[in-house]
Amino acid sequence: MVKNMSAKQTCIRADIDYQLKEDTEKIFKLLGLTTTEAIRIFLAQVRIHGGLPFRVKINSQPEKNDDLLLPNEMRQAAIDEFYAD
Repeated sequence: MVKNMSAKQTCIRADIDYQLKEDTEKIFKLLGLTTTEAIRIFLAQVRIHGGLPFRVKINSQPEKNDDLLLPNEMRQAAIDEFYAD
């Protein structure tokens, strides 16, 4: 007989908005994950980072480096620098 050598398990219960659950489960399915697996990944990342694995902020104003699309001058300078090598 093989004994179960896994660590002790516990259950987490959370009340969340129905639509949030439905929307995220669709995304997890596309990623090949269950909600339980996604929660385990999140909790493991919290442990690794010693906090939330992403930045949480109140100010919704984008910071200078948060822009995904740089101004034309900056993009052109980056392109010029790349091709200068």
